[in-house]
Amino acid sequence: MSVSTLAHPPRHGAALTKFWVGTGVVVAVGVGLAWVGTSPARDQLEVQTLEPGSGPLIQPVDGVMIDYELHLPDGKLFDSNNGRGPQPLLAGQTIPGFAQALTQMQKGGRYKVHVPAKLGYGANSPPGMPPNSDLDFDVHIVQVVPNAAAMAAQQQAQEQAQGGEGQPVEGQSGASDLPTGQ
Repeated sequence: MSVSTLAHPPRHGAALTKFWVGTGVVVAVGVGLAWVGTSPARDQLEVQTLEPGSGPLIQPVDGVMIDYELHLPDGKLFDSNNGRGPQPLLAGQTIPGFAQALTQMQKGGRYKVHVPAKLGYGANSPPGMPPNSDLDFDVHIVQVVPNAAAMAAQQQAQEQAQGGEGQPVEGQSGASDLPTGQ
């Protein structure tokens, strides 16, 4: 019998097409899963160092002086200290995500910080901010005052013991004037 007289001639075209379509689907699914697995999760705190600082990392008990801009997810500028001078605050007394981010920063550094809503204001957002908003900060750490929370507590205790309020105690930094951020 010759090749040209086979009872069932081969049908390679349809089988080959199915093979390549199946291979393409498997590759596409693999690439998609790999992309999803490596894309950054925006529900996590993110701190990007733009310009490294120097010295020790900020601790929750430290006071800091910062320049900042706060943007909402749509890019709208919500708040900034531009033109008002560096903003003082106690590192551990801000929204949880920002407090955590500060512990990854150093004096003089410049940073971009993404705070997910669950670590920000959540449903209790300030006026003008949609509830459950993610927050994007541009931060410059101008100054760090080590252990400012303890100094402020000590000064407050001394003032109460003396029966006076608002009187500076000699040798103290005035750290009790730092806002709590709440």
